[in-house]
Amino acid sequence: MRRRRFLQVATLLTLSSPLRSLRAQADTQTVTDIVGRTVTLRYPLRRIFLAEGNLFYTVAALNPRAPMERLVGWRDNFRTADLDSYRLYLRHFPELAQLPTFAGVQQMQFDLERLIALRPEVMLLNANTRSALEASGLMAKLTAANIPVVFVDMSIGLMNNSARSIAIMGQLFDNPQSADSLIRFRQRHLDTILDTLAKRSPPRPRVMMERAAGLYDDCCLSWGNGNYGEMVNIAGGFNLAQRHIHGVYGSLSQETVIASRPDKIVVTGSNWSHYSPSGDWVNLGPGADLALAKTRLEKLMRRPAYRTLAAAKSGKAYAIWHPFYDHPFNFVAIERLATWFHPSLFAGVDPEATFAELFARFLPIPYQPGYWVSLDAEP
Repeated sequence: MRRRRFLQVATLLTLSSPLRSLRAQADTQTVTDIVGRTVTLRYPLRRIFLAEGNLFYTVAALNPRAPMERLVGWRDNFRTADLDSYRLYLRHFPELAQLPTFAGVQQMQFDLERLIALRPEVMLLNANTRSALEASGLMAKLTAANIPVVFVDMSIGLMNNSARSIAIMGQLFDNPQSADSLIRFRQRHLDTILDTLAKRSPPRPRVMMERAAGLYDDCCLSWGNGNYGEMVNIAGGFNLAQRHIHGVYGSLSQETVIASRPDKIVVTGSNWSHYSPSGDWVNLGPGADLALAKTRLEKLMRRPAYRTLAAAKSGKAYAIWHPFYDHPFNFVAIERLATWFHPSLFAGVDPEATFAELFARFLPIPYQPGYWVSLDAEP
């Protein structure tokens, strides 16, 4: 009797082993990240660590009902670099304040032991941190701790990488349908700009783009061939800094800015009261005081680098929300830049309406204007 029972159990185990094997395969997925690395993860993911705070914008679009549901921790730079957005999300999701915060992986004080204690199933990083992660030895330590790393990029090669990064995060957060919907929304608005510029080939205004104007004493930080520099060119302008900055980031002397004779001047701003409470930066973001932002922009145009330029004197000066630079919604910034560079050509394009629709369709918080300001009297 015992022998018969043993054989029955053995037979059942033998028959069920392919099922168990299939189930094991179904519990894992392979993700190819933005730098081409193949990472195998166990699904569904329940414990995700955001090593960059800016990635929360995408998380909120992919999981609007419960953005913190799968997160075990994040870098604190969402709060410090975009305080108004942080406060807005905090009003709707008070539990955000309880999410464990960390320094950046580039910084020596990154607490690896504390991260390990959170038991993350994957660590999500911007691609521009890869070299620092490897050079510091932290990548090897993460591998030894069995913490997989996935890289995305919406900053350095934003035109090629933003949509792919949204798709990767859609896979990680188990919501590829929302990711695909956001990608199609993004592409539809980009195509309007790209197709019009291709058909009409308008003269490209020379554009001086200043990064975080007024946050630092130096003038002028800018972008070369990537990031906002890339957005300027996509939007139908010519990024003057690319003649002098051959990487993504760099600085220009005020003499270089004066000699470049820009047709348009665009600076970036956000709520940086955490970094520089008394700085001259332009406070932009949800619900920003645009009258105050305009006053700040006018003050910046009186600095030596700009005050003699025709663009500053004639009001061809603009400020735009800085966090667009590594953001899934960077296409909205491209729309805004295009309307500034070619107001007649894009008279029918309404970036404010685009952003409001995006919030209504994809995000759990209400849209509040405040993301840009202009000294230009032209509508």
